[in-house]
Amino acid sequence: MGLKIEKVSKSFSDKVVVDDISFELEKPGVFGLLGTNGAGKTTTIRMILGILERDSGDISWNGKKVTRRNVNFGYLPEERGIYPKTKVKEQLIYFAKLKGIKQKDAEESLKKWAGKFEIEEYLNMPAEKLSKGNQQKVQFLTAVMHNPDLIILDEPFSGLDPINTNTIKDILQELINEGKHIIMSSHQMSSVEEFCNDILIMNRSKTIIKGNLQEIKDKYEVKKIYLDTSENRGYTVDINSVNEGEDILKSLLEKNIIVNEFKLIKPSLHDIFVEKVGGVK
Repeated sequence: MGLKIEKVSKSFSDKVVVDDISFELEKPGVFGLLGTNGAGKTTTIRMILGILERDSGDISWNGKKVTRRNVNFGYLPEERGIYPKTKVKEQLIYFAKLKGIKQKDAEESLKKWAGKFEIEEYLNMPAEKLSKGNQQKVQFLTAVMHNPDLIILDEPFSGLDPINTNTIKDILQELINEGKHIIMSSHQMSSVEEFCNDILIMNRSKTIIKGNLQEIKDKYEVKKIYLDTSENRGYTVDINSVNEGEDILKSLLEKNIIVNEFKLIKPSLHDIFVEKVGGVK
């Protein structure tokens, strides 16, 4: 049954921050919660976690009201929060024990996950001595080392170099393979396309679009073609229709220009996001 959000709303004073939001994460996998800055994503996440009370609507997990007692959460907030002066090992054990994990089990979990995150050599160092990328891996580890059922990741790739990004992606794929339910909020649309089956895009508190990502993309017409020719390698051309793209290809061939590659391109999630949100005021 998973996670279900039904007609949830939240206001602060007279400002509506989340307006009648509904979505479901029935099966294990990653759900993309997207939107502009200030759209209401973080408020939605905090209501799911029980940090904020909703004004109306229902949030349930496996058919029961979501509380800290009946859902084992893992949460990576956008605002990172590790203790700079405290040794990495000490605070990771501390956070795990806050989740109800016994000392011995926390130490065993830390050993396993520290290896996956490649931070074993930093465990006895204060967090402030670590690079920003390694600090972020420590923060990510706090969200998963207690084996949560529902994991919420707010901008998990923010500020990471390509190597650390790949490490986090490998961990995320492993969590998917383990059958975890994951909500990911990110502005990196390529990462959302890589991992998310279903998405919801918010703007100014409201749902702009939601559903299966592939089905959403399939509804859009081809707007670009990619050409790789003997005269000008690798360029993209905007078109108004598939017929126009085919006419361009025909024209090149009639001129005896060698076409190494011709590809019709549908809008990416980035394109869809900009189209749906860019003009909404």
